Amino acid sequence: MNSYLAVSVSPHTFTWLYLLAAVFFILALKALSSPKQARYGMWIGIVGMVIAAAITWVAQKASHDWVIAVAFVAGAVVAVPAARFIQMTAIPQMVAIFNGVGGGAAATVTTVEFLHDGASGIGPSHAVEVIFGVAIGCISFSGSMLAFAKLQGIMTGTPITYRGQQFANGIVLVVVVGASVATVADPRDIWLLITALAALAVGVGIVLPIGGADTPVLISLLNAFTGLAVAADGFALDNLVLIVAGTLVGASGSLLTKLMSDAMGRSLPNILFAAVGSTVTAGAGPGAGGERSYRSGDPTDVATLLAYSHRVMMVPGYGLAVAQAQQTIVELAKALEARGVRVTYGIHPVAGRMPGHMNVLLAEANVPYEELEEMEQANGELPTTDVALVVGANDVVNPAARDAPSSPIYGMPILNVDQAEHVVFLKRSMRPGFSGVENDLFYDPKTVMLFGDAKDSLAKLVSAVKAA
Repeated sequence: MNSYLAVSVSPHTFTWLYLLAAVFFILALKALSSPKQARYGMWIGIVGMVIAAAITWVAQKASHDWVIAVAFVAGAVVAVPAARFIQMTAIPQMVAIFNGVGGGAAATVTTVEFLHDGASGIGPSHAVEVIFGVAIGCISFSGSMLAFAKLQGIMTGTPITYRGQQFANGIVLVVVVGASVATVADPRDIWLLITALAALAVGVGIVLPIGGADTPVLISLLNAFTGLAVAADGFALDNLVLIVAGTLVGASGSLLTKLMSDAMGRSLPNILFAAVGSTVTAGAGPGAGGERSYRSGDPTDVATLLAYSHRVMMVPGYGLAVAQAQQTIVELAKALEARGVRVTYGIHPVAGRMPGHMNVLLAEANVPYEELEEMEQANGELPTTDVALVVGANDVVNPAARDAPSSPIYGMPILNVDQAEHVVFLKRSMRPGFSGVENDLFYDPKTVMLFGDAKDSLAKLVSAVKAA
């Protein structure tokens, strides 16, 4: 079948069809930058991928139809149920493991290309393309798998550090570079194997000292790595669509990593190597905090405060996602709006465990995008806000990031909820956030702590507001 199609369709036509798929990828990425057009962007990307996969299948010179068909079916059997039934709180894990699979696939493809061409000789420029795909792909694979294990709770999410860690990482990186140079100079399988193994170790070394608070940046960085590995595959295979798609992912992932780092007020090296979160500074239960006193309230008291306010700002965090309480917080907002209260949502760019986590979460609950206020806009309104209702957030509202130069999170831009007239925290306990840094705002006289599961607490608030 393929031999006939390969003859009837000219290589020039394949090039134009690949270019069409690449244009679809660019349009998809553009549409995905806006929540209003994101759904259309997804479908545009799907069409582009179908075109690219179909053309690659038709363009193959050898008869491997059954192998490709089995791969398509196996991928669909795994991916469709995973995407359909995944919980919102598990999306970061899914992103991590899918990204790792992409990096591993990129490394595998370039390895096969190297082994295929090795017998007939491989030129230096082609060897560089192969080495780049193998090294970056292996880093992305091992790093993403370890990130998945942390996010899934298979291993601790606390930064793992040891004496001489950075020196050891540096040595392994030198091995990667040295073996890569040796592979280019003398293309032997052993040098490629050493490069791959050392690159896998580099991926592990990058992820070990990363704490939960820095996970969004880590996911974005690993995504960029996979894109670069795919682009290298494109050069190695002389495939236009892989070059364009990989470059798009690599460039957008790199830019997003930079934006996320800026949102945290820290440099990328500091995020990767500072091991923020390795020391927890608070206890485990509602009574933690030593001799310091705090105010706790009940749903009726908090509901009365909310019902008689003029302006309320909801500040969601990862705790909202864990409790699957996005629909309930919208119910509370509607109950307040029915009483004439103006309700908005203050969104921090790194709240949650992946970029845009809170935006996706609230979009799932059909919150109009216009009601989601980015950090700069929200901070402009907080001084005139009656109540800031913080649901499951911590680090992104911690004044230590603004006022305490000795704090590990100092310099990270935050939502200034302490400037609101009243602050209400919905939390399970007095434990700090992912960074392990205690939040002094818990003990501020204007703050009320409402302990319990976020969804349950919000449901009680809805009932109490309606009865107020």
